[in-house]
Amino acid sequence: MPQTIIFLLITLLIAIAILFSPFLIKQKRNQIKKRPFPPLWNSIIENNLPIYPHLSPTQRRKLQGNIQVFLKEKQFIGCNGLQVTEEMKVTIAAVACLLLLNEREKYFPKLRSILIYPTAYFAKETIVNGNVVEEKRVIRLGESWNRDQLILSWQQVKQDTYNWHDGHNVVLHEFAHQLDQEDGKAEGVPILETQSDYSNWSKIMTQEYKQLCDDVEQDRKIVMYSYGATHPAEFFAVATETFFEKPQQLQKKHGELYQLLQNYYQLNPVQWDIKDN
Repeated sequence: MPQTIIFLLITLLIAIAILFSPFLIKQKRNQIKKRPFPPLWNSIIENNLPIYPHLSPTQRRKLQGNIQVFLKEKQFIGCNGLQVTEEMKVTIAAVACLLLLNEREKYFPKLRSILIYPTAYFAKETIVNGNVVEEKRVIRLGESWNRDQLILSWQQVKQDTYNWHDGHNVVLHEFAHQLDQEDGKAEGVPILETQSDYSNWSKIMTQEYKQLCDDVEQDRKIVMYSYGATHPAEFFAVATETFFEKPQQLQKKHGELYQLLQNYYQLNPVQWDIKDN
């Protein structure tokens, strides 16, 4: 009998912990956000994030709070002898947290570690061609895994922040994959607010993806990077890069897609008054 009572008490405590865990996590994060934002971090963002001065005061405060939580919860690991610096951590966090200004604030829940290589790195890729399975080494600038890691080349991160309007941004790209992979699948569909949002998302994303594939095949001039035509998951990541880096062009050429991403990210980059070419 005592063993049964102990078992029931343990079960009850576990249930209470599970029930109150989201509330406690939210409380802890709110406390982290209230801490003074380090002046050094602010200087790093001003130097490395071109759109930062164009955000509204409210958006800047939200971004700073998100950065503080992100840096508290994620681990950064240097690879190939790289010493991770404050500049690296804050720059990556600042760009990644732009994707969280829609106030969903889940902070990429599956992600635990960010591996940083000094430059491009080699990775193994498995290719299945019929009954033949081939492994080869490929050069990469970043990867987002379904498990708990994300990989970035610091050289590429610096290049992308310096050339903000070229439509390429490895941090935006890989963290968009994190949003996509949150439900365990990488298919170009992140978790949306309501069930009714999915049909409209599928309709617009499918037609835009097919259009990009056709434009690439016909060698037409395109706004988005052609890599988006390789898979719907890559299309979402590339569209996200374009939305933040070339908003005027995306809105002009792909109005429905721009509106869809504007609704999802709850941002309107066109208003940031930075002209893309």
